[in-house]
Amino acid sequence: MAIFLTENSKILVQGMTGSEGTKHTRRMVASGAQIVAGVTPGKAGQDVDGIPVFDNVPNAIDATGANVSVVFVPPRFAKAAVEESVDAG
Repeated sequence: MAIFLTENSKILVQGMTGSEGTKHTRRMVASGAQIVAGVTPGKAGQDVDGIPVFDNVPNAIDATGANVSVVFVPPRFAKAAVEESVDAG
């Protein structure tokens, strides 16, 4: 069995500035998850509850060391978001 998430995971949230992304980010933070970044194209420099937002996954990883991604984007953008995370490693 593979373990994808541990107490040491540094999580980035794709789509964090949207309503679902913000809601679930707050829930994850409240449960003790280490959310280190959000990604929403065109929203770099913003933050959600003090968590920085970046334009793309590679920039978020470089700045924060994120090693896990969770996706909360509209369905039409889901494939591209997942591919961006996979391509970024």
